[in-house]
Amino acid sequence: MDQYAVVGNPIAHSKSPSIHTYFAEQTQQTLTYSTLLGDDIEFENQIRAFLASDGKGLNVTLPFKERAYAMCDVLSKRAEQAGAVNTIVMSENGDLFGDNTDGIGMVRDMIDNHGQTLKGKRVLVLGAGGAVRGVLEPILSEQPKSVTIANRTVEKAHVLARHFECLASTFEDLEGAFDIIINGTSASLSGRLPPLKDELVGEQTWCYDMMYGADRTVFLAWAHQRGANGADGLGMLVGQAAEAFYLWRNVRPETASLVALMRKQMEDC
Repeated sequence: MDQYAVVGNPIAHSKSPSIHTYFAEQTQQTLTYSTLLGDDIEFENQIRAFLASDGKGLNVTLPFKERAYAMCDVLSKRAEQAGAVNTIVMSENGDLFGDNTDGIGMVRDMIDNHGQTLKGKRVLVLGAGGAVRGVLEPILSEQPKSVTIANRTVEKAHVLARHFECLASTFEDLEGAFDIIINGTSASLSGRLPPLKDELVGEQTWCYDMMYGADRTVFLAWAHQRGANGADGLGMLVGQAAEAFYLWRNVRPETASLVALMRKQMEDC
């Protein structure tokens, strides 16, 4: 039986096994999906050993995405741009194909599940870390009017802006309302909020937090108080998994029902 797994450290908390089991049942695919605790020293050998024993593909999470990138033989454009790999596919000739499905998972969630469009929009992205780097290429491929990266350390924003040919700013220098604001900082995890001006939110602003939880994130609470609608990153988690599943099985699972189920499970806990 074809085997798949998610590798990371820590990994016991991962929702990936339940997500991919759901996808397999939905699409009538026969496979197994497990967790693999990555080792700081033996990571590359662990990957090769798994793929050598009926392993067909892997998801990769923190802190190994850059190391997965380095060991792949072929990379997708979005993986190259992200500088990180979260999905490995074992090709028929034995080559390792690396992709990064985080950004496309987010964009598909925004478009398919929330009815948004990025084309022609003025987009603000908060943060300049690895999470943001991983989503910029899929955002830009939707042809927004402009993309501005804002970060506390503006030099980091400038590095990304030069690489992706978009704009960079400090939080203080941001002006006017944006159509879409995406929070790619980890501030929501600690209940903090970047120093955002009220003027950034207009009548049509829609906000997206790449973090998620049972309760509304601090960023989304800020947006809601200013009249903006939005969504958290639960659909991104499911969406990036769906893209990986498609790469492995050539079948694209439906995601909205699983997002709704996981949301209910979180609320019931």
